[in-house]
Amino acid sequence: MRQGIEAMKSTSGSHIYASPFQDQLPAPLFYRAETMLADSCYPEHSHRWGEFVYSFCGVMEVKLANNHFIAPPPYGVWLPPGTLHVGQNRDATSYCSVYISAEYLQTLPQNPCILAVNPLMRSILEYLRDQFQGLPLQAEDQRLLLALRDQLARAECAGSYLPDTEDPLLAPVLRQLRDNPGDNRSLAAFASAVNTAERTLIRRCKQELGMTFTEWRQRLRIMAALSLLSEGQTVENIALDLGYSSASAFIVMFRKLMGMTPDEFRKGQGR
Repeated sequence: MRQGIEAMKSTSGSHIYASPFQDQLPAPLFYRAETMLADSCYPEHSHRWGEFVYSFCGVMEVKLANNHFIAPPPYGVWLPPGTLHVGQNRDATSYCSVYISAEYLQTLPQNPCILAVNPLMRSILEYLRDQFQGLPLQAEDQRLLLALRDQLARAECAGSYLPDTEDPLLAPVLRQLRDNPGDNRSLAAFASAVNTAERTLIRRCKQELGMTFTEWRQRLRIMAALSLLSEGQTVENIALDLGYSSASAFIVMFRKLMGMTPDEFRKGQGR
């Protein structure tokens, strides 16, 4: 289902997309699937309806005034009505948007957030991607969109996929890892490097990131892997660059966090 959005090449080299609906939606519940070229963005805008954005492959980034959401599958970004935001992506992305008007917003989050997409939600989104017929809205599509709305209302809010912090002890550790995601030093070694105790960093990770150090590093490596896969690098080289002892160990981690293998992700991008 395409809405005929045209990308225009800007002088800076990025692809600028126009928001597809300006004043009203085609229907109170609506679905749209689209593909964005690498280095693309939707400039700052807002709308009077809610929008859930989900990437089938690739990473969606949504910038708000006070937050920066990064959402690889299986996560999506929920934007309530009136949320001023910028949508962008560094790599080519196949994604969809679910638009929800005011009368269907009951029980949905009132604040922007990242939502975890369960297998049922993903199946509905994929079915609509392949089968959605647009207007006039078919009864079957309406029922699927209503079921999807109910699932969104029950979805787990995951916060930021890769949270950051300005904590004076933890921030330098995270910066070092961002610069070198393949760094395999233990948390104890990082603690020694910043002159603190391992248990202190364990506590700061829980307080500042809402997750363990290991989970944060795995998510960072996923983000790095997605970019490298989009560039066409081999799974073996990516695994070694990211500090894994073998390609199989990397594939296990990737499947655990992404719900698919690296090759399946690459095929989803048309590579």
